[in-house]
Amino acid sequence: MVIEMKHGKIGERLLLAVAILVLAAVVITIAPQIGNQQSEQTDNTKKETIRLWYTDDTLTDYLSSKVLEFYNQTDVRVEVKLVSGLEYLEAINSASLNEEEMPDVYIIGNDSLEKAYLSGLAVELDESVPIYEPSAYNQAAKNAVTYDKKYVGCPFYFETSALLYNKTYLEQIAEASNGETAEEGGAEGQDETEQEAVTAQELIPTSIADILNFADQYSAPENVEYFFRWDVSDIFYNYFFIGNYISVGGDSGDDKNDINIYNTESISTLKVYQELNQFFSIDTKETNYDTIIQEFLEGKTIYTIATSDCIKKLDDATKNGEFPYEYGIAQLPDINIELSTRGMSVTNALVINGYSTHKASAALLIRFLANESAEDLYEMTGKISAMTKQDYDDPHVEGFVQNYADSVPIPKMLETSNFWVGLEICFARVWSGEDANTQIRALSEQIKTQLNGVAVTEEVLEDPEVELLPAVEYEDVPIEEEEDMSQAAQ
Repeated sequence: MVIEMKHGKIGERLLLAVAILVLAAVVITIAPQIGNQQSEQTDNTKKETIRLWYTDDTLTDYLSSKVLEFYNQTDVRVEVKLVSGLEYLEAINSASLNEEEMPDVYIIGNDSLEKAYLSGLAVELDESVPIYEPSAYNQAAKNAVTYDKKYVGCPFYFETSALLYNKTYLEQIAEASNGETAEEGGAEGQDETEQEAVTAQELIPTSIADILNFADQYSAPENVEYFFRWDVSDIFYNYFFIGNYISVGGDSGDDKNDINIYNTESISTLKVYQELNQFFSIDTKETNYDTIIQEFLEGKTIYTIATSDCIKKLDDATKNGEFPYEYGIAQLPDINIELSTRGMSVTNALVINGYSTHKASAALLIRFLANESAEDLYEMTGKISAMTKQDYDDPHVEGFVQNYADSVPIPKMLETSNFWVGLEICFARVWSGEDANTQIRALSEQIKTQLNGVAVTEEVLEDPEVELLPAVEYEDVPIEEEEDMSQAAQ
């Protein structure tokens, strides 16, 4: 009985062991399937993440707040990354080899769009992006992001130049002039109402010829040293002289067959530019944009050419009690009644990486940022949205928006990437006295040779006769000396 009982116990244990083994086998078989199901569930609940790269630190707080709003609306996470602007596209290209690092969207200047597109780092945007909305952007913005008749970026914000003037001084000049006119009228027995009053608005020049005439006709307020000063060493502030008469790539800056640099009008504008050195003695070695703006801030200058960053500088100075004047922004002045001007602009665009696997979400982010930029981009960053549907309360900002609409977008062709350096050298040489015809012809030959791959020689054009205006010479020197020189010239 004992033996049988033992055998019975052993049998039960064997059966139990077999049952355990069978159960274990079932568990082992089922476990991977359960694990796979759990993994799939985890993947399905994982948030989609896209990456946004940019190079300007002033956008950091703005972008950080906006991508959070974007996440709350779409459930798509956005990682923002500030990257060095040096070899920016190369860094994007390298990162695109690794899906865990690649930017899906990035911000870049429109002059780099051809390189980005040909490298596969930019793609044509689909119609969900606001660039296709007829009234969302002006033509300058649309041209800036067009390559090969495709929109390969969405305009985000821009920079351009405009005429900056001291409004307080213009009011003082007008008041003083009207007071003198009234006294003269009274002395001659004329009715004061018959005298034509000058308004400050009339003293906002529409041409550089106007500025020279104002300098000759009116006395400047105390503290003013210069009627007109601008950074003659930087092509961004000089370009408007020649911008209406040259073409580097056509309207969109991408047409290699549309190169027109050397012509009668471009020679004329440069000859006038050179003539201005006789009126405004600006030393290119001692002045730059920062010193020019500082002189304006100190009340030494009435008119200058500035970029939109001047608004914040002057407004901050006003708050700190360092700028006790009112100022205004106007259209860039023409040269004279015959020669008109046109400024240059750079548009920073939102671009979708051609290697991104999240293009739909990337387009969604671009649409969001573009539309949001019209609301508070300027207030948070000091950068002006490229969208036209925003009405700014600040007339100074509106002034730059109007100049942007009339501007020429910086070209995007790789073969002409050195054009700006060449044009800047051309202006510098002409300012210092070298022949305008020779310099602009040499630049045209250089650019056309680069594009054609063979040496190009331009047919020499006859030097045009150019007269700025029939006015006395005006030197950019302290006002007391100007009066003496004006009397001597007369």
